[in-house]
Amino acid sequence: MPTSSCLLTAARRRQSTGPRQACRAWGGRSYSREVSTSERPAAANHPAPVYFDAATAAPPHPVARQALLAALDDGWADPGKLYSAARRARQLLDAATEAVAATLQVRPDEVIFTGSGTAAVAAAIHGVFAVDGRPAPPGSVVHSAIEHSSVFAAAGDAAAEPVPVDLLGRLDLDRWRRAIATPGVRLGVLISASHEVGTVQPLPAALAAADASGVPVLVDAAQSLGRIPVPAGWSLLTGSARKWGGPPGVGLLVVRKGTRWTAPPSGAVGAALPTVVAAAAALRAAAAEASAEAARLAPLVDRIRERVAATVPEVEIVGDPVARLPNVVTFSCLYVDGEALLHELDRRGFAVSSGSSCTAETLRPSHVLAAMGVLSHGNIRLSLHRETTAAEVDRFLAELPEVVARLRAEIGV
Repeated sequence: MPTSSCLLTAARRRQSTGPRQACRAWGGRSYSREVSTSERPAAANHPAPVYFDAATAAPPHPVARQALLAALDDGWADPGKLYSAARRARQLLDAATEAVAATLQVRPDEVIFTGSGTAAVAAAIHGVFAVDGRPAPPGSVVHSAIEHSSVFAAAGDAAAEPVPVDLLGRLDLDRWRRAIATPGVRLGVLISASHEVGTVQPLPAALAAADASGVPVLVDAAQSLGRIPVPAGWSLLTGSARKWGGPPGVGLLVVRKGTRWTAPPSGAVGAALPTVVAAAAALRAAAAEASAEAARLAPLVDRIRERVAATVPEVEIVGDPVARLPNVVTFSCLYVDGEALLHELDRRGFAVSSGSSCTAETLRPSHVLAAMGVLSHGNIRLSLHRETTAAEVDRFLAELPEVVARLRAEIGV
């Protein structure tokens, strides 16, 4: 494929092993890496830390590490210049763009890299209204009540009343149809799958309703890319590389041809070339592995849902039990402070998320859980990844009941 041959050309210019490893990674065939001291199994009396927060940032995919090192060797120059080092950098950028386009089945000239997923969302929303050269009028953006905080921030005063969801976090399609058909609406925004509870939204029906009203839709696919398919019919799509095992500092924006959209000022989009190369390699690898990983992780999530409900009293499992991401599970424990639960689990070696992934540090209740009308006390989100093992899940399930019981006892419950 063009992407592999381009990296192979770059690798042949070098004699080090890094670029050659990256070529294998991009080709989707094999990879190898050294295991650092920190990655080696811990001693039996000191259990290894367990990372359950992939919905915030997944551990780097091995191919991302290899591609990053290769791109640092061959992609350090400015790809906009004309000398040989710049041309090599440009080849890597073109290869990365083509790899992403092929993975998402879009055109390469529809792919834009940004500095983060948040920047991609902002560029998508602002670019729709920049066509007219004036601010978005109030009520011209329709989105659900459970969007990522970046959508609320970018839409601002242009947002109409958020479309509600039910107790499982599913979009109210009737309300969406009415809202998207309202005169003056210029853009719909819908998350493909909830970053907080894992519920997959009814995108085909929502996109069909918007199309019938002639309204373009931005799909925030941050939690779906590299994990589950994203239905066709959208006009703009955004993602974040660190969610699929790419490096931090890379966002993705795809704008389909025919969409009325204006690019932000020069310098407002773009990311460092080596990280773009690594992000593209990771997305291609994650997408290739997605089906097998979903089949492996979904039973682990089922086990968590079943065992937590059976062993922890006064607990609510949150989110759709069927239409959900294969790697995310969220539950809330009555009479337990979420922050205290998070810290106690962290003390025992479990990295989890509590409440909203972007507002937890402010100690505000999650707007997603509030919109769903579910319990927000003692909320914990576990999001598994390609390195998660059944043994790690079993260890968590063995320790959780004791942790919850002890925290409740401390407040006399």
